[in-house]
Amino acid sequence: MPNISTNDHPRTNRAEINRANAQKSTGPRTEAGKQRSCLNALRHGLTGQTVVLPSDDLTAYQRHCQQLHDQYHPKNPMEVQLTQTLADLSWRLNRIAAIETNMLALGSWELSLTVDAEDEQMQEALTMAKAFRMQSQSFTNLSLHEHRLSLCFQKALKQLREIQAERATQEQSDMYSAARILQMHKNKNVPYNPVEDGFVFSNAEIETYIRRRDRDTQALRAA
Repeated sequence: MPNISTNDHPRTNRAEINRANAQKSTGPRTEAGKQRSCLNALRHGLTGQTVVLPSDDLTAYQRHCQQLHDQYHPKNPMEVQLTQTLADLSWRLNRIAAIETNMLALGSWELSLTVDAEDEQMQEALTMAKAFRMQSQSFTNLSLHEHRLSLCFQKALKQLREIQAERATQEQSDMYSAARILQMHKNKNVPYNPVEDGFVFSNAEIETYIRRRDRDTQALRAA
């Protein structure tokens, strides 16, 4: 298709020119090319928004996230968000360690014939040292990313602990009040619905709390 120029076609609509030029785009046409193109913005996955790269094990990532959620037991949207942030940050930190190892392994393999030492262990040590020296700037960059991610991780963990501690204190106070109200209703033989007083506990949960409280009191007296 010939080029469309504003000089040759002075009356041609600009939109038609744009459409014609777009048809001559030299972007990726094959599936492999399109795949590479869509991954260009991912880079090393340390600073971008994408957490799971195509080379990552999605099942392992999901298991990693579940382990963090099982550990911290988030109970509201903010706690869930912070827990997921911890999972993503720790996943990226683990990736940095893997990248460092792979860089040293690759460098050692590429330089293995450039170092001559009689002792095999000395050969490996010198090769690795040379590989590290030649990639020192790359390792420095990785270290900076690791430091940044570590700070973000510690900040998110601190926020999560503070929020959960505040929630636990409030829940303890609410449970104490709910137990007194439920006991009052039981003494009067009147059904009680905790939701009417704004509690999020069920009657079963309140009953469990009362039993544990009473048993703890009995244990203290028996001591």
